[in-house]
Amino acid sequence: MCPIKLYIQLIIQFFIIVQVGSVNAAKTKQAVTIAYLTQERAALPVLSNLDPVIKDKGLLGAELAISDNNTTGQFTGQQFVLKKFIVPLDGSVLDVFNKAIADKFNYVVSLLPAEQMLGIADLPAAQKMILFDAATTDDALRNEQCRANILHILPSRAMRADALAQYMMKKRWTKWLLVVGTQPEDQLFAEAVKRSAKRFNMSLVAEKRWEHTYDARRTAQSDVAVFSQLDDDYDVLVVADEQGEFGEYLDYRTWLPRPVIGTQGLIATAWHRTHEQWGAVQIQNRFKEQAGRWMEEQDYAAYLAVRAIGEAAIRTQSNELKPVKAYLISEKFALQGYKGAPLSFRAWNGQLRQPVLLAAPRSLVAVAPIEGFLHPKTELDTLGYDQPEAHCQWSK
Repeated sequence: MCPIKLYIQLIIQFFIIVQVGSVNAAKTKQAVTIAYLTQERAALPVLSNLDPVIKDKGLLGAELAISDNNTTGQFTGQQFVLKKFIVPLDGSVLDVFNKAIADKFNYVVSLLPAEQMLGIADLPAAQKMILFDAATTDDALRNEQCRANILHILPSRAMRADALAQYMMKKRWTKWLLVVGTQPEDQLFAEAVKRSAKRFNMSLVAEKRWEHTYDARRTAQSDVAVFSQLDDDYDVLVVADEQGEFGEYLDYRTWLPRPVIGTQGLIATAWHRTHEQWGAVQIQNRFKEQAGRWMEEQDYAAYLAVRAIGEAAIRTQSNELKPVKAYLISEKFALQGYKGAPLSFRAWNGQLRQPVLLAAPRSLVAVAPIEGFLHPKTELDTLGYDQPEAHCQWSK
């Protein structure tokens, strides 16, 4: 037979096989249903009128991931469905969970704060599911308060602080002034910073608490200069201001010309709009076309959570909890996260190991782990609590 005719025949056969397979899959599709649970929040006061108020962080990332899962599901005979449960501001998350989610879903993507997350995880019905925490960064949830039914998506505070410390060590900026806000979350981030400083042999020259008025536009010029004036010299000012109440006004106003890092200035984050490597531009553009805005950290976390479920369900060809969970925390699991290295879960506390982006407002500065920081298993475990340090050893 003529080679060209043979080639044409093979192409025709291939498309027939694909078409037949698609028809058969459509008849017997395996359903993988995922619950998305969050609660409306009162909008926090913004530091600047330039800051957009985004009310749907997370949801659009989850919807994009469902679309990606179903693209592959066409060939594996699986259909991924996202059911949204958005609790009103004055509603009860526990009531919604018990009435609409309990005993109906194996997988729940949660964008709830730590206290509500633990309240859900401790319910009897939650023991028969996996909760994907796409909102918290609390180190306690990965340590003393860990739960065997929770997988954490966002980098913890310890991972973020370690990423910053590695870059500071590379630059040899080892003397730090730590400025801490008044909120409980600020103190938690400060504790993570102090842990990283000790871990990487940094010198904490001073720790100061910011208690000035938050009308920073009026007071910053005078207050910050005086506030940051020390007898001892320092290389960087590390700020712990998770609510963004004053941190933006520290840069360029310190007594000495020093860079600002931490929750403002150079930040450590799971995702940033300036990230363009390893296929990130593609997903950035796809998300922006769908949402009309840039992808935020919570969008990225929800995207990864749904994609992790899809990857495990597709690889195991199952929608059942036991095989999917076993695969998720096994060494076989590898998730594409558009950050240059496959992502996987730490089997001792459910934290997603991943590179952490170090970004300024309009540029990506570095990606941690920084080159030169070695680990016997994976350099990603140089960020945050490694297994010997962790206070959580939940079993499979």
